[in-house]
Amino acid sequence: MTKISTTGISSGHEPEKALWMSTLAFTICFAVWTIFAIIGVRIKQDLGLTEAQFGLLVGTPILTGSLVRIVLGIWTSRYGGRLVYTLTMFASAVATFLLSYATTYPQMLLAGLGVGLAGGSFAVGVAYISPFFPPQKQGTALGIFGAGNVGAAVTKFAAPFVLLAWGWQAVAQIWAAALVVMAVVFWFTTTDDPAYRDRREKGAAPRSLAQEFAPLKNAQVWRFCLYYFFAFGGFVALSLWLPRYLVGVYGFDLAVAGMIAAAYSIPGSIFRAFGGMLSDKKGARSVMYWMFGVSAVSTLILSLPVGVTPMVFIVVVFVLGFVMSLGKAAVYKHIPVYYPESVGAVGGVVGMVGGLGGFILPIAFGLLKDATGLWSSCFLLLFAVVAVSLIWMHVSIKQMDRRGLSVSAVAAT
Repeated sequence: MTKISTTGISSGHEPEKALWMSTLAFTICFAVWTIFAIIGVRIKQDLGLTEAQFGLLVGTPILTGSLVRIVLGIWTSRYGGRLVYTLTMFASAVATFLLSYATTYPQMLLAGLGVGLAGGSFAVGVAYISPFFPPQKQGTALGIFGAGNVGAAVTKFAAPFVLLAWGWQAVAQIWAAALVVMAVVFWFTTTDDPAYRDRREKGAAPRSLAQEFAPLKNAQVWRFCLYYFFAFGGFVALSLWLPRYLVGVYGFDLAVAGMIAAAYSIPGSIFRAFGGMLSDKKGARSVMYWMFGVSAVSTLILSLPVGVTPMVFIVVVFVLGFVMSLGKAAVYKHIPVYYPESVGAVGGVVGMVGGLGGFILPIAFGLLKDATGLWSSCFLLLFAVVAVSLIWMHVSIKQMDRRGLSVSAVAAT
């Protein structure tokens, strides 16, 4: 079987192998990236941190993983995803291992910056996988890859038991070892992507930074960024915040809270692949409308000051996680279609803004809780983000219609 991409040709089973190994690697990277969601609760107790300090702690890796996505995306275009992916995993493994020796809050924040390199793997994976597949299949492929978000559930399921048995330091050391093993396996089981191979064989000079970032002049790119700020950033923020929320609001112990938060993460991750398929078949625009509509209702219910029962809360949060997963895939359906020559740069910027949502929102959740005393204030903030995103998207589509653009031309917007 032969796969033809926009930039090259992959033969045999290379596309499938690259996709599944990248997805497995991203799963482990994501598990490491969200490690503070569990061990951070114990660290908070040990160091007597405030809610805002806790929010900063769990958000620090998200900050690094977001900011490095632009650099890693461009490096992937220039040096190949196989090399960059492997080195990223090794570097984040070192930082995660060193985290186990941190004893003060500043030391943990510093280690958290290094742990965050694992989150940058998303930009590498997007730029690495896209050339293996033709445009009509890229939504599905990137949706499957993005399902590696389920790594957050892996941490929430397993980390509490490791923590209770051997301490939070053991969690950091075991997760670091898993990254090292994955880096070695990935290197020896994958090949360079077709786009990088073509450039290397032709001896073509890398595109200039000006060429890479030229699409950022388009407002459309920044609109995609806002969508991803909610769909991905909101997902990461809730993945990190839910264990603390469930403990603080409903009095669950950490193990139970971790299990429930993991159950939220699973549909919010696995169904991303389904979102990619829907985007390929029905158009990303329709998926985005459904995502924002259902998210608006869900966050409005959860933001009620009187609160909701534990069962209602869990059901609504699960629904929210499901539609977020569809939206995450729909956003990334656009990038290789509209910007095939700048997947690394555009994908890196969109991923950076989405990742920054995962950094900013937990801090904002903590500040809102400290300022208002209302746990539900975090969902009111998410509702505001949804409302702005939906309005901007609808207005932009109406403007396109008035300019006479065909439906087929804007179906993915």
